[in-house]
Amino acid sequence: MKKMMKQILAVLLVTVMIVPLAGCGSNGNSTDDNSSSNSDNQVTDTNDNDNNVVEDNNGSEDEVITLKIYAQYSDDDTKIPYDYAVQELAKEYPNVKLELDVQAQDDGQKLQTYAATGKLPDIFQIGLSQINAFKESGNILVLDDYVKSTGFEDKLNEANKNLLYVDDGHAYAFPYAGNEMVLWYYNKALFEQHNVKVPETYDELLEAVEKFNEVDIVPLSVFAKEKWICVALYDAFATRLEPKGVLKLDKGEASAEEPAYVEAATKLQALVEAGLLAKGATNMNYDQSRALFYEGKAAMFLNGQWEIEDSTNALGENADWMWYPTYAENPDAKYAVSGSGAPGGYAVSPYSEHKDLAAEVAAFIALKYAEAKYIYRSNPILAAKIDPSWEPEKEMSPMMQKLVDELDNITSYSVFDWGLSNPKVKVALEDQAQFILTPGYTAEEFTEALDSEMKRIFE
Repeated sequence: MKKMMKQILAVLLVTVMIVPLAGCGSNGNSTDDNSSSNSDNQVTDTNDNDNNVVEDNNGSEDEVITLKIYAQYSDDDTKIPYDYAVQELAKEYPNVKLELDVQAQDDGQKLQTYAATGKLPDIFQIGLSQINAFKESGNILVLDDYVKSTGFEDKLNEANKNLLYVDDGHAYAFPYAGNEMVLWYYNKALFEQHNVKVPETYDELLEAVEKFNEVDIVPLSVFAKEKWICVALYDAFATRLEPKGVLKLDKGEASAEEPAYVEAATKLQALVEAGLLAKGATNMNYDQSRALFYEGKAAMFLNGQWEIEDSTNALGENADWMWYPTYAENPDAKYAVSGSGAPGGYAVSPYSEHKDLAAEVAAFIALKYAEAKYIYRSNPILAAKIDPSWEPEKEMSPMMQKLVDELDNITSYSVFDWGLSNPKVKVALEDQAQFILTPGYTAEEFTEALDSEMKRIFE
């Protein structure tokens, strides 16, 4: 009986040590921008006794191992997922204790200092820019073997592998946030009222444009004063023939004269000439553009998936989204999406005394963090596949539920304008994508100008 009581007390002691460290999640994998409001805040275990023992699931006694973790813990969107992950960790790894150091809001400077002084925590949240810096300095563990041995890679959709592997082909962090995307919204009531088919193909889109113009309804509202959405619209057409869209242009892996990009410009120009957009669209800001859609003056609207809530609030059950219209020559392009994410998440120090265990724990935390974001934050934009057993605490809107149901079907992602890595290509694409939305600007002019600039950049 005394032995049993000692074991129970030991387990309770470990639980007490773990629970105060619990915290929540984040909006994304990148840790360069979002973090605690107090750069010096730390949540640490005050019990210095690291020699406690607990019984593992096999009944053997193991030493409690403390792993230091540097992570976001500042608001409900970061605290709730982190707390959940830590609580689940205590069940699966009762011999592991996490000592939390709250990430500073300093664009990664504190983490950089840890690396420079040899004081990196065992596990740390990191974004792509610091991954690139740390891999050059050798301050981050290559996780290629661990993403396979832990089964982590198998829990991602194929289209989300871009969040796991960087350009050199290696994995350096376990991601939890997924790829965001551009969605093509539409007003169901307007389509029904005017007997217009929701377009699935380019020809059907052209027909819808003509019909809505006949009744003085703007076919597609776009806040084209902002150049990123102009690039997104062009990219939506480019991905119909080249799944990677403008991403290949950004990396110099494709020419603006290749069929996918010429065809995108040609078809987009034809739609503009047919009256796709509101007059003066390239001078229209977001508030003006969405007002047309919300007030029933525009049949369709282009924005990211973050628009779902606002469009639902404005239009209720009449708000919906559709896949970008495909070309007759490639109908299978339906699930190639414009948008992206970036590698990042939970990384591991190569100098950790327990790096194998730290890698296991980092993978576990990332998956549970994602699970909690879905269940408690109703956020389906995750790196991991959504398990059917997960039940969101808050009922999702029909549009969001539709997205959840379709996520596994997405075959590829391109890139957002702000994710373009070559600043010169970015400027050239932004300018030309905005010009092509201006009546009178031809596809030939677009192609010639973009191709000329890219040759200057890459040759």
